[in-house]
Amino acid sequence: MIATIELMDILDLTDELSEMIIASEQMLHYIEKKQELKQNQEVQTLLKAFERKKEEYAEVQRFGRYHPDYSKITKETRLMKREIDMLEPVALFKVAERELQTLLEDISEKIAFSISKQIMVPREGALFTDSGCGHGGSCGCSA
Repeated sequence: MIATIELMDILDLTDELSEMIIASEQMLHYIEKKQELKQNQEVQTLLKAFERKKEEYAEVQRFGRYHPDYSKITKETRLMKREIDMLEPVALFKVAERELQTLLEDISEKIAFSISKQIMVPREGALFTDSGCGHGGSCGCSA
């Protein structure tokens, strides 16, 4: 078991790391883009309309292809989602979000690998990478 003083040191270092992440360029950029997204009337109007469309979509999904409006609502939902994703403020927010996610993944990987290279660290939604299990990598498997 970790001694109390060592545990306190780890917690202090964790607080320092958190403060550094919060003050990072990636986090500040993310916050800026998120604020711009919230203040953009066109985006907010479309998001409200999309929420209503998602409710329609959920209702149609209960019955699947047997619902008379299944194809129409499904297509409208996809088109509306694409329209929102193509708006510049949304695209810029998603870029900032990915940059922050990459920073957090890099930090997680550095911490995990400082303990053991065998620790699997999820990256971009994937659990396994070229250096992890399942790919014939450092674990020695031949999958």
